[in-house]
Amino acid sequence: MNANLAHLLERALAAPDRALYRHWTGERWDDVTAAEIAARAARWQAAFRREGYAAGDRIAVALRNGIQWVAIDQAALGLGLVVVPLYVDDNADNIAWCVEHAQARLVVVDGSRMANALRGLAGRYALPPIVVLRADAGEPAASAERWLPEADRAFEVRDVAPGTLATICFTSGTAGRPKGVMLSHGNIGANVAMCAATAMARPDDRFLSILPLSHMFERTGGYYLPLSIGAQVAFARGVAHLPDDLRTQAPTVVFAVPRIFEKFAARIEHALAGAPRRKRLFDACVALGWRVEQGRARLHDRLVLRALRRLVAKPILARLGGRLRLAVVGGAALDPALARTFIGLGLPMLQGYGMTEASPVVSVNRLSDNVPDTVGRPLDGVEVKLAEGGELLVRGASVMLGYWRNDEATRASIDAAGWLHTGDIGEIRDGRIAIRGRAKDILVLSNGEKLPPQDVEFAVLHDPVFEQAMLIGEARPYVVLLAVSQETDERALLKRANAQLKAFPRWMRVRRVIASREPWSVENGLLTPTLKLKRPMLVDRYRDRIDAAYASRDSG
Repeated sequence: MNANLAHLLERALAAPDRALYRHWTGERWDDVTAAEIAARAARWQAAFRREGYAAGDRIAVALRNGIQWVAIDQAALGLGLVVVPLYVDDNADNIAWCVEHAQARLVVVDGSRMANALRGLAGRYALPPIVVLRADAGEPAASAERWLPEADRAFEVRDVAPGTLATICFTSGTAGRPKGVMLSHGNIGANVAMCAATAMARPDDRFLSILPLSHMFERTGGYYLPLSIGAQVAFARGVAHLPDDLRTQAPTVVFAVPRIFEKFAARIEHALAGAPRRKRLFDACVALGWRVEQGRARLHDRLVLRALRRLVAKPILARLGGRLRLAVVGGAALDPALARTFIGLGLPMLQGYGMTEASPVVSVNRLSDNVPDTVGRPLDGVEVKLAEGGELLVRGASVMLGYWRNDEATRASIDAAGWLHTGDIGEIRDGRIAIRGRAKDILVLSNGEKLPPQDVEFAVLHDPVFEQAMLIGEARPYVVLLAVSQETDERALLKRANAQLKAFPRWMRVRRVIASREPWSVENGLLTPTLKLKRPMLVDRYRDRIDAAYASRDSG
């Protein structure tokens, strides 16, 4: 059986003129057909053959989402090469380390700035030749256009067994050097087939590619899945252009992290803050919409909701393009209240769960079975169970081969029975999975109380004065809140934080707030590329203020 993932493009060539992609040229949006993307891939394959790359050789790619990313990926996979995707905005040192650790034969980067930074690290790392996609004038490294020959044959797909290594994906991690997750053609192909079997994505959909393709959530859900069914993908130009791209490209499906919708919801709240009547209508629309979606409404309620959605929800959803029928959210925990807001407005928001080590989707809520405080039921073909202590274990065809050049980590993650130990604490309720948090993130206070911080952080963030929040309390006598807020009065912030925590046990209440106006971001190293908190980094960044907060309470 030939399991090569490049068969996805090969099969798409049955309709060569079908527009599979849309991208911004700098002047306009252009469509790219199946035949055109295959022609681009064939040029890269000609270059790989010219350089003498053999099956199993690694090709590192640090590019922004786009048609060249797809062309290189399909070209390499078709020849049995191994793709090593790297986050384009990562620091050069981490990219160089990953390239060296993967023993890559080539690295393709987006621009001259990264090429120059990597060349400056050549004395510390053994780096392969660098090809630059968009080279500055006088660029000493090879520009892609000069480096690529004309295609010497049609797009080629070689036979590979299902267990053949397809990619090494470096986990972003929250501390330390990343681990290289080895995924086979069979691993990823199985996950794509499982996702397609939910029938939630359709051939007439238009996906908007937002998240980096260097992460399996976007790569499987926003690239391989639509390619497998012939759906179109439009490549967003970046976060700064996202509102305009949503409006002009009018996608029907997006895969996103919660932070994108949190920001959108915050803008809505801000716009409604000075309009009490509109705010009441908005709240009524959300509440009634949620009740209707749960099947707990009468015919009269449905009629009222139709009018409310036309008046309230339609202008809001128009900012998302007006055609969005499905938003799948993963990569980080989703506040159920946020999901209920968008579901109430008429946008199905489905929380899923996965990890790179599982190719990555493990479970997802379905359109007909959406319980936002869970991550849904496992995909058909994925087994799950809870270990002692509540850790979620996963088994199935999409579970990784192991970690690249790290047998010890592989043995620690996959047991003798083939169960992947996720490191997430979970519950299974009526067949649905609920994630309580990362085992390593659970706070154990000095009095022995154990606190999953996620629920408390979500509750605090219901007050829009808090932009970001993280609990501190490991081995401490009580909980302190670290927060991003433009409000500087920490006493006022303390009062507002605890106003959101009235339903929690008293020992979970916050005793001090440490506020900062500087947002936590990928660029300043405090968020992962999928926008999860780098908790150890945050603790290190604010250690002096944290120690002072506890010292002042203890002495007081």
